[in-house]
Amino acid sequence: MPTVGISQIKYTAQRRPLKPDKVAELKESIKANGLLNPITLDQELNLIAGLHRLTACEMLGFKQIECNIITFEDGQQARLAEIDENLIRSELEALERGELWLEREKILEQMGLRAKPGDNQHAHKKNKSILPPPKTTEELAKETGSTKRTYQIAKQIARNILPEVKQEIRGTQIAGKTTALLEIARAGSEENKKAEKAEKAARQAETEGDKKKAQQQAMIVAQARAQQLELQLSTLNKVQNKKVDSAATRVPPELNPPEVKLPNNPNVRVGDEWLLDRHMVYCGDTSDNRFINLLPTKATLAIVTSASNWNHDYLIDKARIVAVVLEEGQIYNFCTCQQMPFRFELLLGKLYVAIFSHQVISEPHKPTEIEGIEGIVTYLVNQYTNRNLGLFVLAPNLGNGEILIICERTGRICFAGDNNPQTVSRALSRWQNWTQKQAVKTMLSS
Repeated sequence: MPTVGISQIKYTAQRRPLKPDKVAELKESIKANGLLNPITLDQELNLIAGLHRLTACEMLGFKQIECNIITFEDGQQARLAEIDENLIRSELEALERGELWLEREKILEQMGLRAKPGDNQHAHKKNKSILPPPKTTEELAKETGSTKRTYQIAKQIARNILPEVKQEIRGTQIAGKTTALLEIARAGSEENKKAEKAEKAARQAETEGDKKKAQQQAMIVAQARAQQLELQLSTLNKVQNKKVDSAATRVPPELNPPEVKLPNNPNVRVGDEWLLDRHMVYCGDTSDNRFINLLPTKATLAIVTSASNWNHDYLIDKARIVAVVLEEGQIYNFCTCQQMPFRFELLLGKLYVAIFSHQVISEPHKPTEIEGIEGIVTYLVNQYTNRNLGLFVLAPNLGNGEILIICERTGRICFAGDNNPQTVSRALSRWQNWTQKQAVKTMLSS
């Protein structure tokens, strides 16, 4: 069985989010028995199947991983294979299933394998030069094991909910509720039509070389999308509040499963490892090997919000960029005493951020209107992480949980820790209250 370096494997932007309980289960199994089922890659080392296995191996410190390599003619075929592998899984939420169906259909359309409205399917099937014949909506729905109506609703949800609203929905109970998602998707439908009409007009104006008209239409698009966003966020808020009211007053107790009561302050001890959906939090010395071994092989960004008792030089080998937030009186002494390769400093609000990296990094334009540690963390996360660079963020001191919460909001994956059980408990409680999910202590904890 061939092996490949984990650092060489590439993720596509459309990878499904991790299921932390599955990663924890796999991590324990692989630690005891090794990797029983190799991951699947294409010839360019893009991951097709096995994100949870790959993540578990990465967290265990593996440098190499066994794999099956499949050759595809092009990237579209590889992405189709990846989508189909994801759709097989039963734990997909309604939102992500609809997104995968919609993306799959768009790829088939680009490949000439999606029937257009009004096409004569019998003629297509008789024409042997078209192999296979383009697929109708009914055929595509049948392939997914769904009705045509269910399939169309799922696509409407995926197509019409704006990306910013999807980000707010992901990881919440709403992501699995088709009725609630459809209500949000339909909010701002008139604004959506107005934006789509203006987008079409803008493209036409650009084709004709009419820059003034193209700019006018772009303004209409921006205004319509902003109105649509406001309406969808408002509807999301109403749906969430409606759900709370319904659970409390409208649904008969015998039909409503008991609600899980989230503890305000989880009981945390030194040595505990906690899974928070896709995030990991450790209670203990974050300069210790136990915490270091929990970290991925190569993260994108490490953020340290305190430089006192500094013993985290290892971060420069664990993350592409290390950002240390300091007060004015600390910046000079800290940077001049560091062995990590210093690149530049940023003044963000009233605090300084020292940027370290083995790579040469261009200094960004000075941002405006950044206040407080949350504003600084948000700026750093947006500036230095994305789907192409990577989404792993390291936080070896939790503070008030700012990095953890911002990673949750922006779809990043946080590996955090702190040696103070009370600090960890507060951060877990804040995350639970924000997401309405339960933090889970792993079986590997002491």
